[in-house]
Amino acid sequence: MNTAKHIAKHLRDVYFSGNWTASNLKNQLADVTWQEATTQVYKCNTIATLAYHIHYYVNTVTQVLEGGPLDGKDKFSFDHPPIQSKEDWDTFLEKTYTAADHFASLIEQLPEDAIWEEFIDPKYGNYYRNLQGIVEHTHYHLGQIAILKKIVRAQP
Repeated sequence: MNTAKHIAKHLRDVYFSGNWTASNLKNQLADVTWQEATTQVYKCNTIATLAYHIHYYVNTVTQVLEGGPLDGKDKFSFDHPPIQSKEDWDTFLEKTYTAADHFASLIEQLPEDAIWEEFIDPKYGNYYRNLQGIVEHTHYHLGQIAILKKIVRAQP
């Protein structure tokens, strides 16, 4: 298995199951209601905001892998559309999972030598750094989501 296929597998594992942490985004969010997802505790981001933030970077880099520009901006990465119903939440989650699977498919198609090439601009490093970085970024925020879920559910 080449490096790109390994990265794609790790991405699917953190989203859908199979990673060694035994936690994944889909399972963590499966029983979260839209009300829980939009409940802010302390001054933390909401579960919905963190899920959107993860999704934002997947979409941004997907665009690059499809031949487009890198036009994501960190300042917009937490600005999600309002979630005001079960339908809004379910639609968002479905888009998130579909986008992640598509992203993994695009990663799998990269030739081995492309993984080590410059990603758009030297300041971003190579493709490996950015693709594996999204996996790491997802794990990081997955942990936050798991903790927030417990805190939200512990509220009176």
